[in-house]
Amino acid sequence: MAHRLGGVSETLFDDAGAEAQRSQEPLAVRMRPRTLDEVVGQRHLLGEGSPLRRLVEDDAPMSLFLWGPPGTGKTTLATVVSRATQRRFVELSAVTAGVKDVRAVIDEARRQMGMRGTRTLLFVDEVHRFNKTQQDALLPAVENRWVSFIGATTENPFFSVVSPLMSRSLLLTLEPLTDEDVRAVLERALTDERGLGGRYTLAGAAAEHLVRLAGGDARRSLTYLEAAALVAGTRPEIGVADVERAVDRHAVRYDRSGDQHYDVVSAFIKSMRGSDVDAALHYLARMIEAGEDPRFIARRIVVHASEDVGMADPMALQVAVAAAQAVELVGLPEARINLAQAVIHIALAPKSNAVIGAIDAALGDVRAGRAGPVPPHLRDGHYKGARELGHGEGYKYAHDFPGGVVAQRYAPDSVAEREYYRPTTHGAERRFGEVLERIKGVLRG
Repeated sequence: MAHRLGGVSETLFDDAGAEAQRSQEPLAVRMRPRTLDEVVGQRHLLGEGSPLRRLVEDDAPMSLFLWGPPGTGKTTLATVVSRATQRRFVELSAVTAGVKDVRAVIDEARRQMGMRGTRTLLFVDEVHRFNKTQQDALLPAVENRWVSFIGATTENPFFSVVSPLMSRSLLLTLEPLTDEDVRAVLERALTDERGLGGRYTLAGAAAEHLVRLAGGDARRSLTYLEAAALVAGTRPEIGVADVERAVDRHAVRYDRSGDQHYDVVSAFIKSMRGSDVDAALHYLARMIEAGEDPRFIARRIVVHASEDVGMADPMALQVAVAAAQAVELVGLPEARINLAQAVIHIALAPKSNAVIGAIDAALGDVRAGRAGPVPPHLRDGHYKGARELGHGEGYKYAHDFPGGVVAQRYAPDSVAEREYYRPTTHGAERRFGEVLERIKGVLRG
């Protein structure tokens, strides 16, 4: 359990002890921002007039949930808020704390408020790990404002936090840091006296490698930078080799905005299309290791599921969409498993491009002007005057006929004889092709 009162020490011994402790802290802790203006990223939460800034500047009681991936600044924001508002800061980890710990903090907060007028900010890290009983223990303190509460979570709080606590709190969503944000974090750590104090420079390629490895996680980038500085030793420049030795990961030659990006993505798609599951997994691994946005990877898998598998295995699209949802829900590194499952399923599925062929052929006809009038019997006959125009007259309700299919013209005359969907005999599409022929036989009368 961590306690701190507004960042103010009470004796010179406290100052000396705090300084000694800071010297032993990891780089990521030493470089933790002290004010809102020092926070990198999360501009949507920190801009002028934003809810978080107003809560801090107005020194108002608050109850917040900070939801976002690891290393995006949840603990940092909680610490900055406590300093800016001069509240007594108490930190609990939901991994180790129980109901007894929660109640002890609340009782002490009430005592401090009654005796000294000191307000308490309670920060609970990984709050999604609290069970219902532990979360319920927080409710009186939040509702009566005995504490200002901030809960940090990497999981969707709508699924992991009890409704009464959610309804009494403001939810703020943190986003992964951009590459530019991570570069700014690294540059500050290199020059700031709290960090490496200008003792090292970072080679351009090494900086880019650290940015890729960080994957939008500021804490990870600083942890790797500190390790690389230890490897560099007395040498003033940290190179790619130092980073690789420090984190035991070879630099993947991959530029997300250059030829390598497009080449690897192209090879990834073509390997799945060609049913080479091992090659597809290789390119998936390269993209993940290079720091590619997992949502981009998931989108390509979803597209491929319909473009190159389609009705030959209709489950492929469901698997791909489920993997994309898993990326949003759990993020990397765990979502690598979900992405791999989707890649394996799609690579091994029977292939058909009949779906993309069908929609592109239909679009081609529309763009070429083959978009005749809707047949009168299919037009809307519900509005006043429609029947006088003959709209809906003669329409045959399919459910009134055997098999739910009846001989009737549906397409405009201009494309009445066109056949867009041409099923293959691969996988499940063979069955759909047989169904299609039976239906067409009835429709033609």
